[in-house]
Amino acid sequence: MLEQYLRDRAASREILLMTHVVMGYPSFDASLEIVTSMVEAGVDLMELQIPFSEPVADGPVILHANQRALDAGATVERCLAFAEQVSKRFEIPFLFMSYYNVLYQHGVPRFMQRSRELGIAGTIVPDLPPEEGADYLRAAQESGVAPVFIFTPNTTQERLDYLSRHARGLVYCVARRGVTGSETRFSADLGDYLGRCRRATALPLAVGFGVKTRGDVDFLRGKAEIAVIGSQTIRLVEERGVSAVSGFIRSLR
Repeated sequence: MLEQYLRDRAASREILLMTHVVMGYPSFDASLEIVTSMVEAGVDLMELQIPFSEPVADGPVILHANQRALDAGATVERCLAFAEQVSKRFEIPFLFMSYYNVLYQHGVPRFMQRSRELGIAGTIVPDLPPEEGADYLRAAQESGVAPVFIFTPNTTQERLDYLSRHARGLVYCVARRGVTGSETRFSADLGDYLGRCRRATALPLAVGFGVKTRGDVDFLRGKAEIAVIGSQTIRLVEERGVSAVSGFIRSLR
């Protein structure tokens, strides 16, 4: 179970690292190299993004990676096969991240059941609120795959409490308003917001959007269980190649 894994892992580490891979970017062979480098560098869990043509929560860096993967021929079936490959090869939990149209076109119950069969521990669907996700929540419960929901700085306390009733595994806390890849101020305001998140749920908190440096990760110690690194690794791959990933991940510890 995802939540128990995180709690057990957190017992021996002050903060966990979750990374983000767009499957098929810049190729599936390169994606496998990236996943391998990240696992060997000590990441604790990983998001596998199924590329989508309109990734509305993502900024230009991840949007570009999505488009590159699609242009190179990435399909949902190829991504599912890739996810099965890495989940069987590596012992850390993997989560799917994508948009609701991918699940809808595949068939929500079928998608969640296949996710379970492939070894996927959780799913993040940023454009699906619980009010519109009855089929998704039911399929998640039946499959045992954790539905991960998202808190944001402008979410009211009432809304935080509502989302927490449906979340399982962990809660993803967006560090600032907007999309991925922009600058985030790691300041007292962020600490106050994470305090609100903590009061709303007993689940482990994962903080993403703008985590780039060891200092950012250190700031989150004691405020959240998981630091999420997404756009920065894609920037590194774009600028310096796959070989740059391992050293970067190790530097965050």
